[in-house]
Amino acid sequence: MRGVCETNGINLHYLRTGGANPPVVLLHGLIGSGACWTPVARVLEGEFDVVMPDARGHGDSSTPPHGYRYDDHASDVVGLIRGLELSRPVLMGHSMGGMTAAVVASRGTDLRGLILVDPTFLSPERQREVHASDVAEQHRQALGLSRSELVAQAIVRQPHRSPELIELLAEARLKTHLEAFDVLTPPNPDYRDVVSAMDVPILLVIGDRGPVVTFEMATELRSLNPRVRIEEIQDAGHGLPYDQPERLAEVVASFMRELA
Repeated sequence: MRGVCETNGINLHYLRTGGANPPVVLLHGLIGSGACWTPVARVLEGEFDVVMPDARGHGDSSTPPHGYRYDDHASDVVGLIRGLELSRPVLMGHSMGGMTAAVVASRGTDLRGLILVDPTFLSPERQREVHASDVAEQHRQALGLSRSELVAQAIVRQPHRSPELIELLAEARLKTHLEAFDVLTPPNPDYRDVVSAMDVPILLVIGDRGPVVTFEMATELRSLNPRVRIEEIQDAGHGLPYDQPERLAEVVASFMRELA
């Protein structure tokens, strides 16, 4: 089902599988949408109430003129959890959504667990590089293409991804406003401080093909917080939920079943 939650002066659109099962909130990355979690949600919905919001500036959520930093996104998620009266949800985020989820958890929000799927834990130098790159300009050009053109490009670039996901990602891209790229403006929250402040069970999932969070970084994070558990998924890059959605869902479901 679809719904809208009003929080922080904006409307957050979300998809939800519903039911009386324990809630899990899935946060997408930049140029994604809640719908991009569909293959993952399909695996989880039998055991969990899956909530998939569109971040501000994405999908069918509001696009305010400003307010796209991680603290803003985190406040939206806290507002969504309260607005939907979700009791101790598990929070899962990919990429931008992973950093957002980490910030939410570091604030002491009452969560049952946290799942970080290759979050954007970037060094200050890397943040500056990304911000100075042409990713926003690439997106501006993509907005001038049709959905079928984006789909055709993606099939060439990512032939292993399912046609369903390629369509969902193309639609999500066309619904991502340029304002959303303000999240790339340095400085990001210091991920070491954020991880150190978390006091919930944490699953950190990375791929084996050029992840943002390398295995060495993941090991360092586990030394900062012993509640971090690391899972590496084969044949997946940074776009883990799109490269290996079913495998990711299995790993996530296994972790969530263990949570009290």
